[in-house]
Amino acid sequence: MKPTVQKLEMFIFWSRWLQAPLYLGLIVAQAVYVYLFMVELSHLVGNTFAGGGHVNETEIMLVVLGLIDVVMIANLLIMVIIGGYETFVSRLDLEGHPDQPEWLSHVNAGVLKIKLSTAIIGISSIHLLKTFINAANLSQHTIVSQVVIHVVFLFSALAMVWVDRVMTQTLLLGKSHH
Repeated sequence: MKPTVQKLEMFIFWSRWLQAPLYLGLIVAQAVYVYLFMVELSHLVGNTFAGGGHVNETEIMLVVLGLIDVVMIANLLIMVIIGGYETFVSRLDLEGHPDQPEWLSHVNAGVLKIKLSTAIIGISSIHLLKTFINAANLSQHTIVSQVVIHVVFLFSALAMVWVDRVMTQTLLLGKSHH
């Protein structure tokens, strides 16, 4: 191989490190979500005790669902940060680490896409539940729009799973013919 081509290929391979600052930025975004979670939690606790024991269960449920939503987004961020870094930048040296996530040992771009779509569906489900609980205060257009968006997420996830299955079967068939 020519030295120029080899240097170009090494440069292209090195370019994966340009993604590292993106993952660091997502860690900062996660810190913002932790702060948001703590602020919302303190408001929930403060409003509960300030109300003298008289609390609106629907309002509490909506705030708690908001907290769950933040946690699910944080989980999504972790999957993107750790899984994306491991898949696209560099392997993490976690062999034998007691806290290594189970899913990390078999992560690849296909698995990551399916996990991310599942997480997005979970987040969308929380939003939809909040919408249904608060339906009396929302327009029918808003409710229908959120249901349609959720259904689109579901079909998108099913399409990704189907494409991944077809690709896996195609690869397996290709290997068996060699």
